[in-house]
Amino acid sequence: MSAMTGGEGKRMKTILCVDDDPAFLDSLRMILEEAGYVVRTAQSAEAGLKAYKEAKPDLVLADLMMEEIDSGISLVKDIRALGPTPPVYIFSSVGDGLNASVDYSSLGVNGILQKPLNPARLLATIEAQFRSVKN
Repeated sequence: MSAMTGGEGKRMKTILCVDDDPAFLDSLRMILEEAGYVVRTAQSAEAGLKAYKEAKPDLVLADLMMEEIDSGISLVKDIRALGPTPPVYIFSSVGDGLNASVDYSSLGVNGILQKPLNPARLLATIEAQFRSVKN
């Protein structure tokens, strides 16, 4: 079994994670790899865009506030400008409040995930997103 295919010969999904907190990226990588995903990481919006172009991920997870207040949204806009794109989710420490008060689709994202991270909720969201894309 190669690193890019699962047991049934299906290609494993690649997820790009962009956050300026290396400890958060490490925990995200562990959660996602344990669930069978290929993970690419970047610690800035600029590095995230470069990694996006190289990896062509199936899904993107990015922090809302990195080196600059709105760098997460800027990254989403840059990715969306490249043409058809995969689902993009934003992490925010104000995620649940933001979900209730902001139409996140107007930000160009598929959803907002709350920090601190709830691994079960994260995986359920990702799995539901991939199932909806298949149908």
